[in-house]
Amino acid sequence: MAEEADFKCLRCGHQFKAPYSPKDEPQERACPQCGSNSVRRIKEKAKGK
Repeated sequence: MAEEADFKCLRCGHQFKAPYSPKDEPQERACPQCGSNSVRRIKEKAKGK
């Protein structure tokens, strides 16, 4: 089962959650707000020491 990850549209700036599975990448995604396919996953920041 895929986990959810945060994504951000580079065109309109909309952030959203979508199913994400590293083994299925790369997967084409479209922004649910503007329809652009310029969507990137927002990587979690490493929790500092």
